[in-house]
Amino acid sequence: MKKSLYIFSSGELKRKDNTLYFETENGKKYIPVEDTKEIFAFGQVTFNKSLVEFVSQKEILIHYFNYYGYYMGTFYPREHLNSGYMILKQAEYYQEPGKRIKLAKAFVWGAYRNLRQVLKYYHNRGRDLGKMIETIEKLSVPIDDCHEISQLMAIEGHIRECYYKAFDVITGNQDFHFQERSRRPPKNNMNVLISFGNSILYTIVLSEIYKTHLDPRIGFLHATNFRRFSLNLDVAEIFKPIIIDRIIFSIVDKKMISKSDFEKQTGGLLLKEKGKKTFVEELDKKLEATIKHKKLGRNVSYRRLIRLELYKIQKHLMGEEEYEPFIASW
Repeated sequence: MKKSLYIFSSGELKRKDNTLYFETENGKKYIPVEDTKEIFAFGQVTFNKSLVEFVSQKEILIHYFNYYGYYMGTFYPREHLNSGYMILKQAEYYQEPGKRIKLAKAFVWGAYRNLRQVLKYYHNRGRDLGKMIETIEKLSVPIDDCHEISQLMAIEGHIRECYYKAFDVITGNQDFHFQERSRRPPKNNMNVLISFGNSILYTIVLSEIYKTHLDPRIGFLHATNFRRFSLNLDVAEIFKPIIIDRIIFSIVDKKMISKSDFEKQTGGLLLKEKGKKTFVEELDKKLEATIKHKKLGRNVSYRRLIRLELYKIQKHLMGEEEYEPFIASW
């Protein structure tokens, strides 16, 4: 099975014949190309045209992040499964308000149901989250009545605002006091973990989109524009609660990451290399873990769940089957 490669050091990514290696001042580390599906570059990584041509040929995506762990962009090789038909279908559903709002509602419903499931999971394990669950259930009521994307985004924002207030109840750790959602820069340790995890999940979904006929530039909940991919943001909304948030609660509860793994710098709060490595190790374990898929009747990995979600969107766009978001049951 192909794996993700995470690079935290600074150096140069190079091609040698039919393989890759990463060179630093401490030497060279060869990379098994046939076993690599994507590269996450967190350090100051340089590469040349020869390298880009080679990874494009091997269909390897390179996601790069800045010094603070913020996602900066992706080298997205020429689409090997590109489908003119699917691009036209995506554009059709984006441009027709009724079709777009229906898909956008499904993404918001999926996000809401999964974050509610996370709260119920911890409520059943002794956390006092009953009132918060009731509140987000009430906030979700108007979703079906929305006729504008802006209305949906507002509802989704209010639900998440309430949901985030549960983080302190779930963790009970003053070193990871949530306070409020903050970005660029995150104002505290918990917000750093959320931003870091979400950024990686966006790129993982992007990598899975690359293996389908879908075009990542045309989303439905998030606006399509000149600046970014958007379909991966739509799909990630569904999986952030059950993948990223659950990982955060786990590593904080098990004290796998502590306040010593963070430092303040001029540009904001920084998660040190040790903390980043701990997080991505747990993320890889989570993505490889399997659950029983009700419809398929067999075990599938969390990573496979993301791909299956994309296939469902394809079927919806082709008129084969109505899209229903994945809802966790644990």
